[in-house]
Amino acid sequence: MKNVEMSVEGTVLTIKVDLSKEFGPSSTGKTTIVASTEGNVTIPDRQEKIGLNVYRKK
Repeated sequence: MKNVEMSVEGTVLTIKVDLSKEFGPSSTGKTTIVASTEGNVTIPDRQEKIGLNVYRKK
């Protein structure tokens, strides 16, 4: 994962992303990647999965 922190308290999932970071252009070059789980990942200590991409237009 890039720039993604997840935590679970009870049944609440909290996702933390630092919006000041950048990880370069997307594969098409139209956007800049800010954060990504890089596919679907399992939520810590749970059965659910999450897929997250945060990006901004160039």
